[in-house]
Amino acid sequence: MLGLEIAFSQLPDAKFGDDCGPLKHTFADGLYIREYTGIKGMFAISKLHKTNHPYFVMTGDVTVLTEDGPVRIKAPYHGITKAGTKRVLYFHEETIWITVHATEETDLKKIEEVVIAKSYNELPEDVKKSLGIESEERICLGV
Repeated sequence: MLGLEIAFSQLPDAKFGDDCGPLKHTFADGLYIREYTGIKGMFAISKLHKTNHPYFVMTGDVTVLTEDGPVRIKAPYHGITKAGTKRVLYFHEETIWITVHATEETDLKKIEEVVIAKSYNELPEDVKKSLGIESEERICLGV
């Protein structure tokens, strides 16, 4: 997944973060709700998640490349994102994808520090162990 992210990031039309599609942030008692709208015909690469949390595909049609292979999801659908997950998505049509995170925090940067890892090394030790990561990650491209 990291290799794909690096390759995609070097494409001339690559976009990052909030430029990747409309985002809506909502807060409730102890919850952060993040609504992302994926644009038809677009590839997206998710962030690396530190925590387990639910997700909901409200509208649309998306293929998700996971560590277990591609899965096509048509709305309505819901599932659980497991800690250590990073996905590649292809949107067959405009798709609304919602994630829900348990937190009292309302500052988006602070929330991201808690729920998102910048690398596999930043994952909690129990998550790294469950993924079979025992030493510092290494990436080798173009071999």
